[in-house]
Amino acid sequence: MCGIFAVIGGDINPTKCQKALSTMAHRGPDYTGEYFDNHVYLGHQRLSILDLNPRSHQPFTEGEWKMIFNGEIYNYTELIEEHKLSVETTSDTEVLLKMYLKYGSKCLEYLNGMFAIVIYNTRTKEYFIARDRLGIKPIYIAEIDNSLVISSEIAAVLEMGSFSINEFAVRQYRKLRMTVNGDTLYEGIKFLTPAHYKTQKGTFRYWDLDVSEKQEPKDEDLKALIENAVALRERSDVPQGTYLSGGLDSTIVTYLSKPAHTWTVGFEELNEFEWGQMASAGLDSEQHEILVDKEAFLDTAKWMVDKRKEPLSVPNEVLIYLMTKEVKKKNTVVLSGEGADELFWGYDRIFRWANSAKDFNLKEFDQYYCYGSHEDNEVLDYAISSTPEGNALKRVGYYFQITHLQGLLRRLDNSTMLCSVEGRVPFVDHRLVEMMAGTPFEWRMGNSFKEPLKRIFGPILPKEIVNRKKIGFPVPLKSIFTEQQNKTAMDNWLDYNLNLILDK
Repeated sequence: MCGIFAVIGGDINPTKCQKALSTMAHRGPDYTGEYFDNHVYLGHQRLSILDLNPRSHQPFTEGEWKMIFNGEIYNYTELIEEHKLSVETTSDTEVLLKMYLKYGSKCLEYLNGMFAIVIYNTRTKEYFIARDRLGIKPIYIAEIDNSLVISSEIAAVLEMGSFSINEFAVRQYRKLRMTVNGDTLYEGIKFLTPAHYKTQKGTFRYWDLDVSEKQEPKDEDLKALIENAVALRERSDVPQGTYLSGGLDSTIVTYLSKPAHTWTVGFEELNEFEWGQMASAGLDSEQHEILVDKEAFLDTAKWMVDKRKEPLSVPNEVLIYLMTKEVKKKNTVVLSGEGADELFWGYDRIFRWANSAKDFNLKEFDQYYCYGSHEDNEVLDYAISSTPEGNALKRVGYYFQITHLQGLLRRLDNSTMLCSVEGRVPFVDHRLVEMMAGTPFEWRMGNSFKEPLKRIFGPILPKEIVNRKKIGFPVPLKSIFTEQQNKTAMDNWLDYNLNLILDK
């Protein structure tokens, strides 16, 4: 939806803040809003999605309170009715601030959406910073010269001061293709951890995932919730489309939302165009195929790293960006099937190991999961340190839903917002995550993978899509990066990204 930037306390230089905010103009090209006094700077780049009227510009004001936020509160119309809110706009922005003024931090329990929020009281100087349960929307925090800096992107934070490289975070990236537990590549800059909020009194967790064993839901209940998750994410005052690879997840989202435009990307020698065409054949939609060559891939990857000041996670992040540049010509909102693999254990190899292993084994987890081919048990111990006590399946299931998913959500947000497009993820609805957590392995996996999805939605989908073998998002890494001794093509991709930053 937007880009947010705030500085609270200390010696605030508004010109410097404005320059930092401008680095995120792509996140919100429709309006730039600012508020400044001696104690705070609040900046907002708006991508207008709901209530395109200027009355919903941010910073949004209610009395002595001001708010900037990035994201969408999908159930905002229900909140108005259920909590008897009096509103003057048709946007979720006003609803969010009114919910906070009514309930304080407890308002987070009522929200269904993706959000990064900064709320500030101009009289008392108190602040409230919060992030959605699963971390769909990013928020970086740093303390610089007695000032608290909050931003949607790390490049804006870097405009405010000098930061050294976090060497342990570099090791995390080399092993996991991302950083974990709130770390970034820079010392002193952290993510606000998902499902947390921060005030002057400290940082607090307001939600966690309970993976205790429970019975599976009825098919009709699961179907109804998935349909509702998609329907909520169709709420928009601008045109929307879907990514459509022809895989099960994106096809389900597309068949439920029935957009006018669907989108697929690939290389000439490696793509899913035929599957996308097959999936879209039964829909009244226009299927777009975006072709990428290797030279454009490398040039774009280099540009993205330089723009973001962070390494990319997986190679297909580049393809998502190049596809979304074309999406922007027709759509400002795009729905994605991201998150279904974490819900329904689409990574069948590692989950079948976890189910048979019983006790968690770090070496085997490394073998089945990790991206960097070298050994780094300290990084792995750190990555799984936040998982609950229990057997291997419980720990791996929690890790994928809470930690692994983070890398994919960062990829989607970064790639779409660089194009001024909002990506929405129905399968990351927290109600679905809670419904699926702790359900039996046999039901969740079945004889193949994602059997509940195939059983429930198979009747409305092409049979070829339902029976299609799972493949990853195809990128011909081996032909782009020549394998070196003791290094895989993925190792070379990770090195390529890091060197673009570390060599400067």
